[in-house]
Parts: sequence; C-alpha cells; structure tokens
Amino acid sequence: MQFVIALVLLATPMEVSMTAKLQVTSPAFRDNEAIPTEFSCDGRNVSPPLAWSGVPAETKSIAILVEDPDAPKKVFTHWLVTGLSPTTTSLPKGAALPSGATASNNDMGKMGWAGPCPPGGRHHYHFHVYALDTQIPKPSSRAELLAAIRGHVLAEGELVGTFQHAR
Repeated sequence: MQFVIALVLLATPMEVSMTAKLQVTSPAFRDNEAIPTEFSCDGRNVSPPLAWSGVPAETKSIAILVEDPDAPKKVFTHWLVTGLSPTTTSLPKGAALPSGATASNNDMGKMGWAGPCPPGGRHHYHFHVYALDTQIPKPSSRAELLAAIRGHVLAEGELVGTFQHAR
C-alpha cells in the first residue's frame, strides 16, 4: 500500500506581489475605440491628452509607454516617458512634459511622441502607465524601460486605442 502525501503551500499576502490597478483614460477616445486623426501622422501628430488615477501613496515616479504590438516586424514604441512626479495625474494634448520628466527616443529614432501611422490595416495602440516605487534612469529603449521597472511596479493601467488610415 502506497501513501501519497501532498503539501499545499499557501502564500500569505506579504509573499505575493500583487500590482494595483491604475485607471487610464483620455478625453480624446475611449478604451478600444479609434484614436482621432489629429494625433496620427495623417493629422497634427501630437500626443493625445492622457489621465490616470489610483496612484498608490508610496509611488516615487510615473512612467508611460505607448506601443503598437500589431507592427509587422516587432512591437513598435511610439512614446516612452519617465520621471513623471507621482502627483502628476494627466498630460495635456501635445504634452509639454512637466519639470523632471523626460521623453526617450521612439522607434522612429526621434525623442517624444510618434503618432499612429500603420503600414496597413487597423492597429492597436497600448497606452501603459506605471506607478513605480523608485526613480529610474532615462531608458534608451522599450526593452531597457521594461528591465528597469521589473520588480518596481506598484500599480499599472492601460488604455487601448485603434487607428487605421482613412482611404
């Protein structure tokens, strides 16, 4: 006769890293709806207004990553902003970044916003906002940002917009 003993380990809340949820919105478009043309390469190519709420009290900085996972060769970075104060809860249209915040190069090789300009079809643009427990150095790429924030995200949220050229 064989006996099988199973041990079930239950993690306490202190042992589980749970990330809180930020609410990310834009007065220009709703989640999973079309991004207006003015924010794209077909328009004025300015960043859309963006807002977030639910930032934990212990947050030291905010980071924003806007990316297009539908791009043909790789996930395309449209905007990478770091060093936002934890008290900053929004950016206006065509954002002039507040003091202390910096924009890194996007995948067009330019610093700042690169509006939607898909080569074909409807693409999805993910606006990620991260509340961090630390300040991070200005990253040179999406990969560097993701590596720098690993283990430091207190809360995160996402807004998805779509864009397709009008033809």
